[in-house]
Amino acid sequence: MMISDESSARAYTQGWGDKVARERLERFARLLLEENQRQNLISKASEEQLWVRHFADSAQLLEHVPRETYANGAPGPWVDLGTGAGPPGLVIAILRPQIQTVLVESRGRRVEFLQHCVEELGLTNCVVKGDRLERLEPFKSWVISARAFAPLEKLLRLSAPFSTKTTIYLLPKGRSAAQELNQAKPLVRRMFHVEQSLTDAEAGIIVSKSAKK
Repeated sequence: MMISDESSARAYTQGWGDKVARERLERFARLLLEENQRQNLISKASEEQLWVRHFADSAQLLEHVPRETYANGAPGPWVDLGTGAGPPGLVIAILRPQIQTVLVESRGRRVEFLQHCVEELGLTNCVVKGDRLERLEPFKSWVISARAFAPLEKLLRLSAPFSTKTTIYLLPKGRSAAQELNQAKPLVRRMFHVEQSLTDAEAGIIVSKSAKK
């Protein structure tokens, strides 16, 4: 399945949530587009593909975690590094209220926007950490996601205090995914594999071997 238009992207994303989640997604879309007029959160070109490029692209990460492990509450927080405009972490928080999400973002104006969204959308399962990852008090996470946070090996080094042997890494890397993994050290290559993105035929997601098969 390849998601290539706004209609199918909206249907796919909304399919992961209930009525409340669908309403929150629509409200978040409005908040994001309004704020993009004040600060550059997403490219102007991607505004017209908001559901494909940002919402469905985020929701697809749920394909790689076992649903039975969070049916009655996740075994730990889902941590999104360098959240920026909100996806993927904020989208996951909207779709899955039983998962505690932590959005890590160091840029002040973006932190303010994320906190505003959390409050406006009533996301009691979502916390914004407005600081650099290396300055946060470590805690153990269930999932670590990141879209454009850092190169793979640097990301692993910075996130090590927050991970365990069972932490699931979900790292959308666009069209550089396979190349970045191939250039990593042998140990890292054994820990991860690349999954095909559902929103871009040429893009991939670097996924840890502990993720759902």
